[in-house]
Amino acid sequence: MDIGTAILIIGFAALVAAFLLLVIGLVYAELMNSDIPRGVANSGKLHMVHGLFVGLAIVGRILDRLGICQQVNFVRWFVACFLTRLRPVPAGLRVKDLKFSEVPVRLYEPTAMCDGLRRGLVYFHGGGWVLGNIDSVDEVCRHIAKESETTVVSVGYRLAPEHRYPAQLDDCETALCHFLSVAEAEFSVDANRVAVGGDSTGANMAAALCQRLARTEVGRLPFPCAQVLIYPTLQMADFNLPSYQQNHAVPILFRGRMAFYFLQYLNGDVSLCQDLLEGIHVPTELKPSYKEWLSPSNLPPEFLARGHSEIATAQYDAEVYHAIKAGLEHEVSPLLADDAAVRKTPPTFILTCEYDVLRDDGILYRKRLLDLKKDVTWRHVADGFHGVINFFNHGWLTFPSAAHVVDSVVDYMRTL
Repeated sequence: MDIGTAILIIGFAALVAAFLLLVIGLVYAELMNSDIPRGVANSGKLHMVHGLFVGLAIVGRILDRLGICQQVNFVRWFVACFLTRLRPVPAGLRVKDLKFSEVPVRLYEPTAMCDGLRRGLVYFHGGGWVLGNIDSVDEVCRHIAKESETTVVSVGYRLAPEHRYPAQLDDCETALCHFLSVAEAEFSVDANRVAVGGDSTGANMAAALCQRLARTEVGRLPFPCAQVLIYPTLQMADFNLPSYQQNHAVPILFRGRMAFYFLQYLNGDVSLCQDLLEGIHVPTELKPSYKEWLSPSNLPPEFLARGHSEIATAQYDAEVYHAIKAGLEHEVSPLLADDAAVRKTPPTFILTCEYDVLRDDGILYRKRLLDLKKDVTWRHVADGFHGVINFFNHGWLTFPSAAHVVDSVVDYMRTL
C-alpha cells in the first residue's frame, strides 16, 4: 500500500469516526431532553427505542442537508429494512394484498368456519400522516382478525409530505366505500357490521371519516357500525392540555412533534410550529366554544394529579389562522365538530394511554359523546405510552402493554 492510499484510508476512517461522534453527541443531548416517568412499563427499553429513533432522525437530517436523500425517506427506508419483519402467515388466516379503487389494501380473512356473514374492520395505520404503512401494523391486524374472527382491511393511504390533506382521508374513504360495496358478494362480510378504526392519526381519520359520511348522508351504502379509536389525535386547537404538559417530553411523541405532524399534513410550513404551540392560530370568536369542549375541568380528577398550569390566552394572529384554518375544521379536528355532527357518529371505542400527549383528546371526545347520549366504550392503559401498538409482537422491541391495547380491541370487536 502506498502512502497516498494509506492517507486516504486514515482520512476516511477519521471522517467516519467524527461523524459517529457527532451523531452520538446529538443523540445524547436529545436523550437528556426526554422524560420517561417511573410509571411507564419497561422504561429502560423505551429509553433504548427512543435513542434509536432519535439517531435515525439525526442521521436522516444530516443526509438531507448534504443533499443525499430526504430525512423522511431515510427513516422510512431504515424502518422498512431493519425494524419491520413480515412473518409467515399463521394457520387460520388468509392474507392478500389487493387494490380497492387503486388504493393499496391488505386483507386479513379468518379461515375458520363461520355461521353466516362475518363482521369487518377497515383499519388506518398511524404515523403522523408521514410515516407508517400496511406492513407497520401487519402483526396488529393479523391478531385482531384471527382472535376476533373479523375480516380486517388495512389501508395503505398516501402520505405527506408527498401528498397533503385531504389526500389521506380521501384514500381512506375510497377504500372503505369500495369494501362496503362488495363486502358480502366478494368477502362474505356483513356490510352492516363493518367498523372503521385506527391508531393515532389513523384514528383521527376514522373519526373524521365517520363525520364526513354522516354529513354527506350517502344512502346507498351502510354507515360504519362503530369507530375504534386507539390513542387518537382529535384536535389542533390546544397543545397545552394537561396531557400535553405532563407528557411533553415522553417518547415517542413529544408535544412539539405533534404540531409538526399537523403542519406536514396540512401544508408543510413547519415554521408555524411554535405559533401552534402558543395557540395564536385560534380566532377569538371560536375560543368560547373550544374552551367549553377542551376545558381541563372536563377531565376526571385523577388526570390532573400530575399537575398542569393555566396558560395565558395567546394573542390571535389572523395570518397564522388563514395558513392553517383547515386544521380547525371537523375533518382534521373531529373533537371540534358541532353537536349535530358528533351526534351522528356510530358507537365508539376509545383507548387512551397515561403517558401520551394525546391522552386528553380521547378522554374529552368521550365526554362529548356521553353528553350527547352516545354509546362509548373506554379503556385506559395506565402504564402505556403513545405508539406502543407499533411494538406488538416485535421480538426484542415488544412491550407487554402493547398486548393489552390490541386485546382490548379484540374484546370490543367481538361485541359487534
